[in-house]
Amino acid sequence: MTLPAHRPSQREAILDAALVLLRDGGTLSLESAARAAEVSKPGLMYHFPTKEALVGALIDHLMARYERDLTALLPAGRTDLGPHDRIAAYVRWALTTQHDSADLVMLSDPRLRDRMTTRWADQFVAWLDVPAALPDGDRARLNAARLLADGCWFADASGVLPIPAADRPALLAVALSLVEGGAR
Repeated sequence: MTLPAHRPSQREAILDAALVLLRDGGTLSLESAARAAEVSKPGLMYHFPTKEALVGALIDHLMARYERDLTALLPAGRTDLGPHDRIAAYVRWALTTQHDSADLVMLSDPRLRDRMTTRWADQFVAWLDVPAALPDGDRARLNAARLLADGCWFADASGVLPIPAADRPALLAVALSLVEGGAR
């Protein structure tokens, strides 16, 4: 007896299509995501029964990519990675990666904003946490570098006054000097 070939899940394709929809300025709904992915609404709802489930999955989908990108920016071969290393990786990522409106998915629905920004923060905290036990000067420098990177990331993602490409290397150097100004 020959079993029918297993169809691959359309889950990833739906998520990618929904991100393109957001990137192109579309409004995210179950209907618009289904149209963008060229699936029926019931087909989309098989994977994402509610808009909250869809937005949450989009955050997880983006965060998995961010996690891979950030991990690649950590010093290779070291096992003693600390907050300076993680913040430096985040600064490099924020200032050298292309960001767009899809990166703001956690803000896509005002009714879900609190839950989705909490979900977003819960996943990013491992990269951005500045331990209270660090000396005040180190904490201030790490937080300043992180906020500089946040601002650049948000300016790119929102399209509001992004930093010109020609200015980014110097800005990156300033941010990294803040990170490296403290003791490891």
